[in-house]
Amino acid sequence: MTRLLDQIKKPADLKRLKHEELEQLATEIRQCIVATVLENGGHMASNLGVVELTIALHRVFDSPRDKLIWDVSHQCYTHKLLTGRQYDFGSLRRYGGISGYTEPRESVHDVFTTGHVGTAISSALGVAAARDLQGEDFHVVAIIGDGSVTAGMTLEGLNHAGYLQKRFIVILNDNEMSISPSVGAIANHLHTPPAAQPTLWENLGFQYIGPVDGHDLDALQTHLRAAKAIVDKPVLVHVRTQKGKGYRPAEENPEKWHGVAPKVIHKTTAPTYSQVFGDTVTAMARADKRVVAITAAMPSGTGLNGFAQTFPERFFDVGIAEQHAVTFAAGLAAQGMRPVAAIYSSFLQRAYDQLIHDVALQNLPVIFAIDRGGIVGDDGRTHQGAFDLAYLRSIPNFTVMAPKDEAELVDMLWTALTINGPVAIRYPRSVGEGVALSQQPNILRVGEAEMLRAGTDLAILALGSMVYPALEAAKALSSLGVEAAVVNARFVKPLDGNLLKSLALNFNRLVTVEEGVLAGGFGSAVMELLETRGLNYVTLKRLGLPDEFIEHGERGLFLKRYNLDAAGIVSVIQQTFPELFSVPWYYSVALPDSRAFADVPRFNADLQHQTFSRNVAG
Repeated sequence: MTRLLDQIKKPADLKRLKHEELEQLATEIRQCIVATVLENGGHMASNLGVVELTIALHRVFDSPRDKLIWDVSHQCYTHKLLTGRQYDFGSLRRYGGISGYTEPRESVHDVFTTGHVGTAISSALGVAAARDLQGEDFHVVAIIGDGSVTAGMTLEGLNHAGYLQKRFIVILNDNEMSISPSVGAIANHLHTPPAAQPTLWENLGFQYIGPVDGHDLDALQTHLRAAKAIVDKPVLVHVRTQKGKGYRPAEENPEKWHGVAPKVIHKTTAPTYSQVFGDTVTAMARADKRVVAITAAMPSGTGLNGFAQTFPERFFDVGIAEQHAVTFAAGLAAQGMRPVAAIYSSFLQRAYDQLIHDVALQNLPVIFAIDRGGIVGDDGRTHQGAFDLAYLRSIPNFTVMAPKDEAELVDMLWTALTINGPVAIRYPRSVGEGVALSQQPNILRVGEAEMLRAGTDLAILALGSMVYPALEAAKALSSLGVEAAVVNARFVKPLDGNLLKSLALNFNRLVTVEEGVLAGGFGSAVMELLETRGLNYVTLKRLGLPDEFIEHGERGLFLKRYNLDAAGIVSVIQQTFPELFSVPWYYSVALPDSRAFADVPRFNADLQHQTFSRNVAG
């Protein structure tokens, strides 16, 4: 039997379908999303909840002439299936395939590259203002979730839109969830009786429509057409949906099924860094009543669910509001508490000014647990934790650390509790190395690196997730007659200046390895210290991420591409210091796991981007 979905080549094809066919189409779309996400990973519950809403939007509006702008855009899978990408949908979130978020490089139906919350109203209002200035005539629709209204930028956009009174539509998809249940006064307002709903939105200058059953196709189309007919002011359509609709496991536990990991064959019993962090902070709170934990709508993702259950009065979920989270933590610290703010690396970027002005300037003892540092893989360009080391080490008063494994993460968290100033600890989105956790944590000396391996020919200074690959590389180099010392840097700020001076004097050849951007990162810090101390004669080679946005795909693929695995480190050392090898580096292809210039698959030709034209980084 031919699927209706296979007959939808463009949104206009929806307009000829009857009601019964639309219901069948919705079922087929859900089946396609479930099958693909279970295989590839991705966002399950949020996408299942907006199937009928997306069909109705494309029935009522005329994309790409009318502009549909999705906030976060992790709920855009139905939109992709209805805009000519159903045959590419099996490549979702895979290297060279389609993105899990809206991506203008993929389709004219994707207006904006979006992976973070809170941007849709501002960008949609900008599109509407440009439309009016240019004398054009089309509709602009921003689709946001109820979790999005906790974001400060959303409130700023609503405020400005109410003032400008531009013609555009906001769809508020209310499922009482962001990733976790939505929190805050506005979320509470959404739960009030329907008669009370218009007050807030109309006071902000919007025409309110709703609430509407988000799974009733007829009601959705009727109310969307009513919104489309209002031309003299902005409109907010309040739609109520069920997250995970149509897939029982996701309906029963939408938080668990918000994001699904891709199917893997090999599993490990090692805990994730997030789990170790959560357990450790809970132990710290038992030992010190000053310890409180803060998350920005990510209690499960950051590993803090256990803390929330054990110490509910000392746990604060502020909603998707990282700027508020940071300054809220600063206020707690100013009154003698020891707040631990757990925020993903790419999300903390939104609070850069607060890090400087509200925390560091006053030298307040806030501990930042920065999850998802480095390459995060399938979420791609909007979520890669590439910039944290660079943007943190430039801020005065900060201590910046990165653990080599889960045991060292425990030590660093307890060490941070002893530091009377702001501390950042960044760690990857991955399982640990499988090392045993000590019952009694070690308090580290601030700024002291760890020499893990002696050598005679060069020194490799590795940070965090790059320490174990550096040790593997040193072992491979030893088989070639080259002895490399390996240092676990531990600290990006302050650096171990005495050890670095000793290494410079003894080796003259240094290599830094980091899972972060080279511009302003750990290697730059080492280079600056060498210059400051007059050690400019040292040959320094820096390995890290290049000056480009990194696409989506498996983390291991990009570590290989940028020479951040063991074989890549060996390859770069062969090229940089050929005098150390009895056989020139370009003849050493027989070295197990080595490659001179990696033969990495190129990006899909339809999506090929300049960022994939480079090879050896650093």
